[in-house]
Amino acid sequence: MANTALADPDSGLTQAQLAARYGLRVADAPPTLAEYSRRLWHYRHFIAAYANAKLVASYSNARLGQLWQVLTPLTNAAVYFLIFGIVLKQNSIPNFIAYLCTGLFIFNFTQTAAQQGTTAISGNLGLIRALHFPRASLPLAITVTQFQQLLGSLVVLIAIVLATGEPITLAWLILVPSVLLQTVFNAGLTMVVARTGAKVSDLRQVMPFVMRAWMYGSGVLYSVALFEESLPGWASRLVEFNPMLVYIELARTALLERAPVLNSSLSQLWLVAVGWAIVMGVGGYLYFWRGEQEYGRG
Repeated sequence: MANTALADPDSGLTQAQLAARYGLRVADAPPTLAEYSRRLWHYRHFIAAYANAKLVASYSNARLGQLWQVLTPLTNAAVYFLIFGIVLKQNSIPNFIAYLCTGLFIFNFTQTAAQQGTTAISGNLGLIRALHFPRASLPLAITVTQFQQLLGSLVVLIAIVLATGEPITLAWLILVPSVLLQTVFNAGLTMVVARTGAKVSDLRQVMPFVMRAWMYGSGVLYSVALFEESLPGWASRLVEFNPMLVYIELARTALLERAPVLNSSLSQLWLVAVGWAIVMGVGGYLYFWRGEQEYGRG
């Protein structure tokens, strides 16, 4: 027996020990976070090309084409202005048209990304099962697509702001980091709903109701001062940590001189905005990565 043990150095080792000795690993094992991130970076050109293709395809059958990415938020703004500005007389807010359009355009950026994210996996099963690539490419492509649409919408928004009498100031520069932070937040949120939507098919049906409630709780259509007037102190403080309310408030602070804002300081708004971008961006990425091996199965 001693001679046999000396002749076979692998004698007595378990399968796990043998695999470790010879560098073997389980077939189709999930990649480490670092490896997954490297793969995702290598697919950055695919993400950009896929996002551009989705943007073009989304309006390919419409006669007005990509003009709808501007007409849609403008039409929504006109409807809400009729209801809240004229019927409910919220136009006591200085420059209510620009105030309303800013809220709608910024909120629509997150709303559309989240709603499309619910089908990022379930709507691309053929692609997922045919090709090997980091699945996070799909929700990230949705975020890039919506970011491109936002840029077009911001051109229209700035035209509205100028047409309604707002001056150009250095405060407009605040809009750049604010939108970038919101984009990171959207990327994480889209990955969260993408993984959840892959497991819970009904999420797509529920999401419009969730987003509508979120919109009404984010001061999109009316003065944010109503929160402090109508809610108890603790509830009003809690509302101040609503990420969409914060990103909308930063955009309004940048573009509008006399917009009613929360009682929060500008530094607090920035801290909350950065905090949500980090928490949702990193947390959403980790949550999606942990489910990488589940996508496209079943």
